[in-house]
Amino acid sequence: MNYWLVKSEPFKYSWQQFEKDGETFWDGVRNYAARNNLKAMKKGDLVFWYHSNEGLEIVGIAKVIKEAYQDPTTTDSAWVAVNLKPYKKFKKPVTLAQIKAEKTLADMDLVRFSRLSVGRVKEHEWQTVLALSK
Repeated sequence: MNYWLVKSEPFKYSWQQFEKDGETFWDGVRNYAARNNLKAMKKGDLVFWYHSNEGLEIVGIAKVIKEAYQDPTTTDSAWVAVNLKPYKKFKKPVTLAQIKAEKTLADMDLVRFSRLSVGRVKEHEWQTVLALSK
């Protein structure tokens, strides 16, 4: 299994709306590195849901339920989407400040590539963030 992180601005699409909807497709990505991460996602992979701009925190975990397919918002075949469903809401969100303060997370995509909307999360990073959420 692989681990990922997606960023969503809560005023555009929040975790609360995601839970209400029960599932969503992740589209509109126009960055090649983020697109490559979407293409690498496999059914069953787990994904941190990060509220960007407002909140600046990981608020929950989603699960990949459909692997990469043509992004329905464009006819350009270079771009893909995946489908996600809510898996677990954090009782205690993990803030960006907490993540940056944790030395073992210094190389996390969220920290190193702050503008990347879809990032890879290494196993030890995943476990560290889970521990911070308790």
